[in-house]
Amino acid sequence: MARPTLGDLFIKLAEPDEDGFSRQVSVQEFVDEYEGLRLGNGGSWCRDDGPLARRFNVRRNKAKGKIVSVELQGFKKQPIMKPIPSHVREKITGQPCAVLAVRSVEVDHKDGRRDDPRLTDPAKVTVDDFQPLSKAVNVAKRQHCKQCRESGQRFDARRLGYLVSQFKGNGVYHGTCVGCYWHDPRRFNAEVSRPLG
Repeated sequence: MARPTLGDLFIKLAEPDEDGFSRQVSVQEFVDEYEGLRLGNGGSWCRDDGPLARRFNVRRNKAKGKIVSVELQGFKKQPIMKPIPSHVREKITGQPCAVLAVRSVEVDHKDGRRDDPRLTDPAKVTVDDFQPLSKAVNVAKRQHCKQCRESGQRFDARRLGYLVSQFKGNGVYHGTCVGCYWHDPRRFNAEVSRPLG
């Protein structure tokens, strides 16, 4: 059996959710069982070129030039082409637009960067990877995703009147679209409405 890595130890401490997001783990928590995570020069186990960063988008939060906490910001992906299977296209085109509830829709990849390697395998593609959007909404989403790619800043849903910018992550893109309004408007609405229910 392979010996656990420091990355594995951090995952145990951080307890990322099903989307690969974790809380901010303070370096002050690196004690006892987790003492091996203490950071030397540059944070060896949490660097961008390390094993942990091959699986997750790792964010190192700094204060006065020193790492003060580490968090996981979703699973790592690589750019790929993703055709839409016909069975998915048929299912999605029968649904109303996720934003405007009109029936004339296009089939949209929820992931605005279109870089999830799982979607290259037709056997792994699910209907939930896509959403119905009207042409106007899809054009708007495409523009906001382009701005995110260029700036690294995620769409701020407060511009649409919501009280939060994203329901997961923060305003900076860290390798995943999960939590952004445009990734899944229906889920976004459900997540931000939870306290009211």
